[in-house]
Amino acid sequence: MFLNSRIPKKALSNHHINLKFSIYSTKFLSSLVSALQVPSIFPKKPHNQQNFPTTFDPYQYLNESAKSRDYTLVETKIIHTHFLKTNAFHSNTEFSNYLLRCYYKASVFDHALKVFDAIPHPNINSWNLIISCHNGNLRYAESWGSFCRMHSLGFYPNEFTYGSALSGCIASNLVNCGKQLYSLALKDGFSLDGYVRSGMIDLFLKSCNFNDALRVFYDESCGNVVCWNAIISGAIKHNEDHLGLNLFQQMCRGLPSPNKFTFPSVFSACAKCQQLDLGRLVHGLVIKYGDGEDVFVSTAIIDFYSKCGQVDEAVKIFSRMSVHNVVSWTAIITGFVQKGEFESALQLFKEMLSLKVEINNYTITSVLSACVNPILLFQIHCWICKTGYSDPTVKNSLINSYSRTGAVESSKQIFKDSKHSMNPSTWAAMITCFSQNGRLEKTFSLLKRMFREGLKPDKSCIPSVLSITDQLQLGEQIHCYTHKTGIFNNPLVGCSLFTMYSKCDCLKESYKIFREIPEKDEVSWASMIAGFTEHGFAYKAIELFQEMLVNHIILDEKTLTPVLAACASLQSLKSGKEIHGFFFRRLIFAGSPIVHMYSKCGDLRSAKLVFNMMPFKDPVSCSSLVSSYAQNGLIEDAFHLFRELIVSGFEVDSFTISSILRSVNGPETGVQLHGRIVKLGLESDTSIGSSLVTMYSKFGNLDDCCKSFEQIDNPDVITWTAMINGYAQNGDGLAALKVYELMVESGIKPDSVTFVGVLSACSHGGLVEEGYCYLESMVKDYGIEPGLRHYACMVDVLGRAGRLEEAVGFIGKMPVESDGLVWGTLLAACKVHGDVEIGRMAAEKFIELAPLSDGGYVGLSNILAELGNWEEVLKIRNEMKGTGIKKQPGWSYV
Repeated sequence: MFLNSRIPKKALSNHHINLKFSIYSTKFLSSLVSALQVPSIFPKKPHNQQNFPTTFDPYQYLNESAKSRDYTLVETKIIHTHFLKTNAFHSNTEFSNYLLRCYYKASVFDHALKVFDAIPHPNINSWNLIISCHNGNLRYAESWGSFCRMHSLGFYPNEFTYGSALSGCIASNLVNCGKQLYSLALKDGFSLDGYVRSGMIDLFLKSCNFNDALRVFYDESCGNVVCWNAIISGAIKHNEDHLGLNLFQQMCRGLPSPNKFTFPSVFSACAKCQQLDLGRLVHGLVIKYGDGEDVFVSTAIIDFYSKCGQVDEAVKIFSRMSVHNVVSWTAIITGFVQKGEFESALQLFKEMLSLKVEINNYTITSVLSACVNPILLFQIHCWICKTGYSDPTVKNSLINSYSRTGAVESSKQIFKDSKHSMNPSTWAAMITCFSQNGRLEKTFSLLKRMFREGLKPDKSCIPSVLSITDQLQLGEQIHCYTHKTGIFNNPLVGCSLFTMYSKCDCLKESYKIFREIPEKDEVSWASMIAGFTEHGFAYKAIELFQEMLVNHIILDEKTLTPVLAACASLQSLKSGKEIHGFFFRRLIFAGSPIVHMYSKCGDLRSAKLVFNMMPFKDPVSCSSLVSSYAQNGLIEDAFHLFRELIVSGFEVDSFTISSILRSVNGPETGVQLHGRIVKLGLESDTSIGSSLVTMYSKFGNLDDCCKSFEQIDNPDVITWTAMINGYAQNGDGLAALKVYELMVESGIKPDSVTFVGVLSACSHGGLVEEGYCYLESMVKDYGIEPGLRHYACMVDVLGRAGRLEEAVGFIGKMPVESDGLVWGTLLAACKVHGDVEIGRMAAEKFIELAPLSDGGYVGLSNILAELGNWEEVLKIRNEMKGTGIKKQPGWSYV
């Protein structure tokens, strides 16, 4: 490296070698030149200054200089050259270790390996350094091999050896090797060392063996903050949030004290569990320990307050931060987006751009979520194209954003432009776009294309497909695919599967899948509770909610809504009050479901009290209270509340108006309401139009009934059925059947309720043969199984036509067990035609099926009274007295 001639000054002054010479560097180079018998390029010192030694002392240089600064690569090579010339390797192993460390810090791993191989007698520090070198060069197998070789040569590892070797096992996920290391560490007495234990905890956590990590942590009492941080962070990452918070509380009660690396994980758990009060206490600890200035801790606090809906608190923390990074900016922007304050989020993004803060993919994704305006979304899209953000995550977010605004074609264009950088998430985003915008054929076509191109739909794609799947066979095929690919255990996929089965009326299969899901989140529980309630198994929904409490599942508003709906379905006021109180104590409030529950249970006082407490009245709570007043006979209260809503400027929706229309009991009030509807411009609304048709038909005003029907833009099956019922109830059966024919010609598929109206029209018109035809058409043409109401209507058709014996035979041939409604209908027909024998039989059957009703006794009594058989009448009335049943007295408003 050095020649026997003078060293050119140009070589030392080369601008590529920027050496910062210290006093020791000067002494070293001077002595090095002397040792090589090369004239010194440094001027001699005047005699009146301190004399420096003329020979290089490596001990002094390494002890004083190496500890105070890092070597540059050039200095390291100079030292290496001197050691080779002076044969220092053989005299002291520590010289070689220093060189190893220098090459390691300079990331020149090949030189480090050569130095290690040249050491004649390596010590434990040498082995520690070479293991670290292998780890730094991502050669984890060689790291493990070096440890095994060292151990076989009889060296005793220390805590640094175990720590470095464990780091290699963690990075390469060598769990079995890590277990062997930990066993050796236990044997050698290093089990209490924080470096070793934290390394083992990390290894188990990264290999998803949380229970083993917890066992290592609890093997012996630990006072090392690194171990506590590792286990708390691991618990939270493995969704054991409550355990992580409990460990943090234990940490605060003893030793060691938490530090700035502890708090971010704890705030994350508080946010996930919505533990606002606990998070505020932790915030107080941050201030107490003086970690509030740390940018990562402050960012975690901002994220916590944002996710708990306390954006104002998050803004205060953000404004106090002396240093902002991209994560803190993104956290505060996301907080505004989650709260729905999109303008504030975009304003912050604008400020972020003006300050030239670095922007990452997460920032852009949050900003796109705030773009509810198509024009603004297009502007952000242009900015993304201009700045060159081509990351797949950003493109997926763009597809989702355009999907939310209904711009499917724009989403398709982005999807096509991404063909060279597509991943499963991109396909999932496009499939979700089609499904959310009702493009069912496109959704399934794209799914088939994925399979043709050899791609496998993942856990983000399958739920989107299942959300629009209403065909059981297709759903079962997707179910098999999830088992085959191993994504069934994902909570979102499992939840989508049992929701699909519930939608296809396969509740048993739905519940079976729910039980098979290993890790159920709160959304899964809430969905299953809703499924039970919707299918008439409200008591099972309550039982499932009680199971949630036992299993300490996180409860939120998504859970409160279906469980209160179950209480409303059961009309269980006691259970409803208990659940209301339970959520109220946890500061979880959902006004509309609570009002609906109290209304359905008949506790209108509590319903009105909760309604008045609601800061924002929504249409659901208003209509629930209005309809409940009407259904409980409080017509004036219903109209009074309705007028209050109008006067206060509340935007009354179609559901509320429909509820009040159903409670109208006089034509004058109905006309006034109709005028209000016209003023609001809602006369063409399908729901309101159907209610108007029903209201006018109830008053016998078929002309206005037809006019209201003609005002509706797109009549649905409910509207057509209301029109059919209107004509049938007013005795015009032929007109009702004509409306039915027009409905079928319009392409509207009738439902079971429609056929009740059609059969009722046949009854009023005496159309027996037509009644049989329509009953057969239900099954043959539309696949609708007739219910007891349909059979009762057919009995009424036969009864009104005087074909009573045929009606008895029809009842005997019914595929379902008859009930009181069927026999009560026949009994009424017997009264009209004065048939005592069949009437007596019908009355006996009715009393047998409905023993607490007075209908059977009164019906037979009326038949006998018409024929003047008063002895039998008296006998029947005495039987009524003996059973304790009383005839309901008639009443009139007049």
